[in-house]
Amino acid sequence: MSRQQSQKLAVGVITAVAVLVILPILLVIIYMVVNGLSAINWQFLSQPPSNGMTEGGIFPAILGTVFLTLGTAVAAIPLGIGAAIYLAEYAGDTWLTRAIRLAIVNLAGIPSIVYGLFGLGAFVLFLNFGTSILAGSLTLGLMTLPVVISTAEEAILAVPQAFRVVSLSLGATRWQTIRHQVLPHALPGIITGVILGLGRAAGETAPILFTVAAFYLPELPKSIFDQTMALPYHLYVISTQVPGMPLSIQYGTALVLLLIVLSLTLVATVIRSVMRRRRQW
Repeated sequence: MSRQQSQKLAVGVITAVAVLVILPILLVIIYMVVNGLSAINWQFLSQPPSNGMTEGGIFPAILGTVFLTLGTAVAAIPLGIGAAIYLAEYAGDTWLTRAIRLAIVNLAGIPSIVYGLFGLGAFVLFLNFGTSILAGSLTLGLMTLPVVISTAEEAILAVPQAFRVVSLSLGATRWQTIRHQVLPHALPGIITGVILGLGRAAGETAPILFTVAAFYLPELPKSIFDQTMALPYHLYVISTQVPGMPLSIQYGTALVLLLIVLSLTLVATVIRSVMRRRRQW
């Protein structure tokens, strides 16, 4: 077999694998759109559930998901980026840093329900936050932290070493070099990792099941110590525990949640593409 034939065969195999990966995702999205689009209107998006959740809308669940996503960002982003800067720029290559990196990788693979049980024990019971937005946000932030640290560290390490050498040779301190040279160039990768981590947090059910989610609340939350409804748990409830629930409402709720997650992914992709075009290297 010639080199050209080998290349064509490799391209064909890779294309076929890509199609096999993408096709099921497209079919799921199309199936949700076909079954759930009829339920989505302004009333569905702006009203609370009514008549035993079989009518009305999902506004409290949408708002609760937004609150939890913002709380996750506050809990995970500063600590995650700070840890990534330390590991990439200050920590040496010692057995301790290697152990920390290994622990971060392992934490990223822990099932979400384990984080939920930890959040229940640590935040709900031990710290006495109760089932609240605060406890749920801290739990989701802890779950998102390994992703943020890993992606931010990789983005920082991808910045050419020459940028650091030139900045330090001109008299800048290490922190000035990191702040004005390294972080601006690493920002596309950092933002992408952060948004993808938040997208995962927005779609999780198990962690909020133990720490914040409520079956139904007649009023919207007024503080971070209140419970809230959330789209993932609301979808679980109306799909398994509400008799006579119209399928269109179930699929409409799933479609809204899917659109939120896909929107976060799209935002990450756009930001990464725009900022990469502006780079000079």
